[in-house]
Amino acid sequence: MREVPVGSIHHLEIWVPFLERAREEWGWLLGELGYEPFQEWPTGCSWKLNGTYVVVEQTDAITGTSHRRTDPGVNHVAFHAGTRENVDRIRALGADAGWYEMFESKYPHAGGPDHYAAYLLNTDSYEVELVAE
Repeated sequence: MREVPVGSIHHLEIWVPFLERAREEWGWLLGELGYEPFQEWPTGCSWKLNGTYVVVEQTDAITGTSHRRTDPGVNHVAFHAGTRENVDRIRALGADAGWYEMFESKYPHAGGPDHYAAYLLNTDSYEVELVAE
């Protein structure tokens, strides 16, 4: 059995207002990062990479129809995205898949001079950070 480091993320569940749009947008992004489709059910689906999986779900328990990353709670999710070239590639393709660049004038160092990353925002205002190794 593979030992999983204590403190590593087991899974991330994201409640979304529109499942089909989330399936397309998150599916594209996670696929670009190496995740594979994992589970599917009427109100959600997931993708898995090694021991971590990401879920999107449109649940009846959701209390709104929009996500506001500036409200209390999680602001964004950062993913290791491999090389600088891979970050550049995903950034360049993102808008066609529903992921729009944030901080464009500061790319690729919006997080500081020693931090190479792209910050993307999808149609439902979920932010991801793609960090180069």
